[in-house]
Amino acid sequence: MEAATVLGPVVVLVAWTMVMFLWLYVTRLPAMRRAGIDLKGLVGGRGQNLDGVLDEKIQWKAHNYNHLMEQPTLFYAVALALALLGDNDSTTAAFAWAYVGLRIAHSLVQATINIVMIRFALFALSSGCLILLTIRLLAIALRASG
Repeated sequence: MEAATVLGPVVVLVAWTMVMFLWLYVTRLPAMRRAGIDLKGLVGGRGQNLDGVLDEKIQWKAHNYNHLMEQPTLFYAVALALALLGDNDSTTAAFAWAYVGLRIAHSLVQATINIVMIRFALFALSSGCLILLTIRLLAIALRASG
């Protein structure tokens, strides 16, 4: 396995985020039209202003897209740092893939059935993967610095 192998999960999570972005707008824009919201004259506002205006199932996709802009940014930083430091360990790659798989599962749950306990379990498991990757990065960085 090459060090760049840890980049595969990064690319997949970015691609998944774009899938959620498209899903968000493919569902939200028609819902906004049905709700009588005219984008042409709209000034200001934020996506969260649509909570309570649009069907909550439509908003679930937007909420998940926002979640993909939060904790995964730490994953990107950790994974890229591991790749730059030359980490080619298969365990690192396994935890990175597990993180991405769990985040995709989290997205699918939140965007469809949105059962909070399932979402929480997936979030907790993915967070555990990220914690282990961070510990791995810390160990490698400390070894590299001295």
